[in-house]
Amino acid sequence: MPTRDTPWPDGTPCWIDYGAPDVPAAKAFYGELLGWNWTEDSPEFGGYVNALKDGRQAAGLGPLMEPGASPSWTTYFATSDAAATCDRIRAAGGTVVVEPMEVGPMGTMVVARDPQGNQFGLWQAGTHTGVQVHGEPGSLVWNDAAVDDPAAARDFYAAVFDFTYEEVPGAEGYTTFATGDRPLGGLGGTSPGAPKGWATCFGVASTDDTVAAVEAAGGKVIMAPMDTKFGRFAVLTDPWGAALTVMQEPPAA
Repeated sequence: MPTRDTPWPDGTPCWIDYGAPDVPAAKAFYGELLGWNWTEDSPEFGGYVNALKDGRQAAGLGPLMEPGASPSWTTYFATSDAAATCDRIRAAGGTVVVEPMEVGPMGTMVVARDPQGNQFGLWQAGTHTGVQVHGEPGSLVWNDAAVDDPAAARDFYAAVFDFTYEEVPGAEGYTTFATGDRPLGGLGGTSPGAPKGWATCFGVASTDDTVAAVEAAGGKVIMAPMDTKFGRFAVLTDPWGAALTVMQEPPAA
């Protein structure tokens, strides 16, 4: 089980959370789908709870912050200085929607948008260091963005997080991003009918079984399961219309 209990390096997608229109129903849906348990409700933090996979933090979930907003998954990037990263976001043409906000002793959060309007977050770790389990079924395995202007987006995120990029052969302009020698996520153009913005990809034991479970619960298939060298993946929406991606590891060679 890949785990981590210390703060993630700056620029790493380190946390994900879901703004739910119906918190109990969303907890039931994602708990069943991904094998999650939940921390106790926290009225002092607006009812926000953590999803646990085998006892380790996998994601967050809470009520929508704005009435009438669309439910969605948010990708948070690690930062050791939230205020300084906000300055870089503004200097690069982005917008800070929620200024650095301390969440008790757990850390400091920010919500921002890139110049194309795609929302993302920052997390400066305190006692809460982000995801503690990753890269396996029931946990975060990848984050990427589908944007209208990939070249402009690469410039923006490089200015904010010092990302470097490497094109994925045969992937029609899709690039991975990194701050060192290990890819952290991906960035590419939009596709007709596919979700835009930052996407969250969860590992699953069986992509086909997960797709069937999502459909049975009232969700929809945006991109049917397909095999790639990275694994079998599908793009879905949950019963409330929020996009998510699922990935099954390829068979062992």
